[in-house]
Amino acid sequence: MKRILIINGPNLNLLGKREPSVYGNQSFDDFFDELQERFRETAELSYYQSNIEGEIIDKIQEVGFSIDGIILNAGAYTHTSIAIADAIKSVSVQVVEVHISNVFTREPFRHQSFLSPVVKGCIVGFGLDSYRLAIEAFL
Repeated sequence: MKRILIINGPNLNLLGKREPSVYGNQSFDDFFDELQERFRETAELSYYQSNIEGEIIDKIQEVGFSIDGIILNAGAYTHTSIAIADAIKSVSVQVVEVHISNVFTREPFRHQSFLSPVVKGCIVGFGLDSYRLAIEAFL
């Protein structure tokens, strides 16, 4: 059984309420329940969300040597945080970067990721299903 942590960054705690035309109407808590049910035989899933960059770095460092994978949606920190990229490079666990929307069809500043060069892979634009695809990449 693979141990996988999903980390969501800033404003993703508002999924289901925030910009439903971009992010959908479902809360992440409800979606996470569905993921746990779907993968109950193959993955032990846990979830962490923070709006604070340093807390995301602390969580990566805390689990980065003891679990099988991290799925990271760093939100806007994707485009600004060299510190999160450095944290990913500092641990042994593989990380998959996910984005709910297709960032390449949005504002130009979203086309640059500081995380992409240091992660196992990126999944963008499949809505919440991006997380499912990332889990399957680890399995």
